[in-house]
Amino acid sequence: MKFDPNAAASPDSGLFGLPFTVDEAALVVVPAPFDATTSYGGGASAGPAAVLEASKQVDLFDHHFGNFYERGLAMLAIPESIADLSRQARTLAAPIIEAGGAAESDHAALRKINDACRACNEYTHDEFTRLLRAGKVPGLLGGDHSTPYGAIRACAEHVEHLARHGSVRAEEGLGILHLDAHLDLRKHFEGFHFSHASIMRNVLDDVPAVSRLVSVGIRDYCQEEAEYAASHPDRIKVRFDYDLEQIQWAGTSWPELCAMIVGELPPMVYVSFDIDALNPALCPHTGTPVPGGLSFNQAVAMLVALSESGRRIVGFDLNEVCPGPSAEEPEWDANVGARILFKLCGAALATNPA
Repeated sequence: MKFDPNAAASPDSGLFGLPFTVDEAALVVVPAPFDATTSYGGGASAGPAAVLEASKQVDLFDHHFGNFYERGLAMLAIPESIADLSRQARTLAAPIIEAGGAAESDHAALRKINDACRACNEYTHDEFTRLLRAGKVPGLLGGDHSTPYGAIRACAEHVEHLARHGSVRAEEGLGILHLDAHLDLRKHFEGFHFSHASIMRNVLDDVPAVSRLVSVGIRDYCQEEAEYAASHPDRIKVRFDYDLEQIQWAGTSWPELCAMIVGELPPMVYVSFDIDALNPALCPHTGTPVPGGLSFNQAVAMLVALSESGRRIVGFDLNEVCPGPSAEEPEWDANVGARILFKLCGAALATNPA
């Protein structure tokens, strides 16, 4: 099939309107339509389908990364089994969330919800492991922010494998560049072991190969999370949104800040991008929007700085993209999400030469 990158995408085309199969693509996106424990607004389970559709409106020549798409981008089919699990778990979780947390009588429901989360974790872990072994760069498109747990574990295991074979230094481990409005360091929030609010706590507690967490854009967190971060100063670095603004007011440029933040990461990096890291004008329907946040260009500059730093992006995720509640509303959230996903793909391939 002849492909014209300057033409409109055909309705039956793949991610970003591209014609690549999974086998042909250098980078493969794993969709995770799962949204069980979001504690304020829901709808992220519809994110993968909405972003896929919106991606076909993205022009392919990129201002920063050029024609990187030529190496091949593809997305796996959206798994209906995971979407079914999400619906079942969300139905069970809704009354617990409405009550403000689990009661003693919710034990059976909690077990089923946590089992559903584990199944999603195994799906993302297995798909990322398969893609990494095939020499591809994997990305995850959620879903709520609980979905990357398995993906991060797979990337950490991959880095350990590379260390055993002398490709990287074992002691440096895997770093996470975490862009988010929230710290996500709560312990079993509302009784859910794999809560969207606990993703980074679970990773740090369960995946020792993750050596460094650098969180950027944080502006909403509880005392428990602040104390946990403060008790792990060698492993957690938090760049609070207001503090970043203050540093800029004092005269430090955003590119200088990006270089400083990226410099805190080890050579092997996983990027976890919660769309609510952005100013909520860019993601108004996301589950837990917070005033403040990064502009689109600030987020892109961070990814460009990472791509130019000599570090390697092992994998990444984009999550918490929620379509509007009605068909009449323009798909602004998905539009922005598709463009952030495109930049993540470009940065990842730039750090993984052919």
